[in-house]
Amino acid sequence: MSEMQLDSAIVGKVIAQFREKKGLTQEVLSGLADIGRTHLSMIERGDRKPTMETFYRISRALDVKMSTIIIEIENELEQGN
Repeated sequence: MSEMQLDSAIVGKVIAQFREKKGLTQEVLSGLADIGRTHLSMIERGDRKPTMETFYRISRALDVKMSTIIIEIENELEQGN
């Protein structure tokens, strides 16, 4: 197994998918989550990994459990292996 590291591109992709399913723009979601739109954009592009606090805020703003998003991230990671 290679160096263990969470792929930030997959984290961002999954968050973007949940946002799009809810029909929200980055502007709206970032406002609901009380984070900057640029920050959210960087997370979705995989340029930044969200802190647990930011991840919690995003999940609450999406009205989705953190664990639900994490399970989807894990599924995406497993498909890549």
